Amino acid sequence: MAKTVAKPLILLTNDDGIYAQGILAAWQELRKIGDVEVVAPDAERSAVGHAITLLLPLRTKEVVRRNTRFGYAVNGMPADCVKIAVKAILPRRPDLVVSGINLGSNTGTNVIYSGTVSAATEARILGIPSIAVSLATFTHPDFIYAAKFTRKLATAVIAKGLPDKTLLNVNIPNLPEDKIKGVAITRQGESRVEERFEKRTDPRNQTYYWLDGTFRLQEPKNEADAAMVSDGYVSITPVQYDLTAYSAIDTLKGWKLQP
Repeated sequence: MAKTVAKPLILLTNDDGIYAQGILAAWQELRKIGDVEVVAPDAERSAVGHAITLLLPLRTKEVVRRNTRFGYAVNGMPADCVKIAVKAILPRRPDLVVSGINLGSNTGTNVIYSGTVSAATEARILGIPSIAVSLATFTHPDFIYAAKFTRKLATAVIAKGLPDKTLLNVNIPNLPEDKIKGVAITRQGESRVEERFEKRTDPRNQTYYWLDGTFRLQEPKNEADAAMVSDGYVSITPVQYDLTAYSAIDTLKGWKLQP
């Protein structure tokens, strides 16, 4: 009797919340290549970085979308979702973790704040190949091509694996497939949000501030992530979670700080 080969198990999560449009689009495509388990925040948790929940219990709730069991909502952060999925919920260790598809790009310094990227980072800390995927728009999103590309890349990562401690941060222009110029392997650029705080007054005459900002490209090209996405390319940046500035080690040793 021929031995049945198990399908790859893919854990799908995000930071926009389990009811977001992007995670549904990814789920529909990834089911074509494997068994997909969704474990995602019960509400939006954007820009929480790699926060985890320590002082409160984590609660899970089964979610149905389009009359089909969709996955589990968790009252925690994106990194929490990966931890609890791998350690407590999934029937076995996943072959791949996909975080997304995020609404809005995660390029430049935004990578530090991103819950989407942090979920993928948590997976790599646990030794599981992972990709973070974002659609570079906040208005009129079209997830069709982004979801198809996510499936294509997921297939490649499952087949080929990834270097140790490395995840892929993917940013996709909000364009139809025939307008995409290509795929660029990029570096994390220095583009960032120029922030401003709008001062307001509530009905009780108390002052509060509302954070806003505008994303500015800091570099024209040079294979930087944001610049390439702006130019119509899918950006794939290999990211590592070792934050050591190795080039500075010898400089600091030269400070002669020993007693």
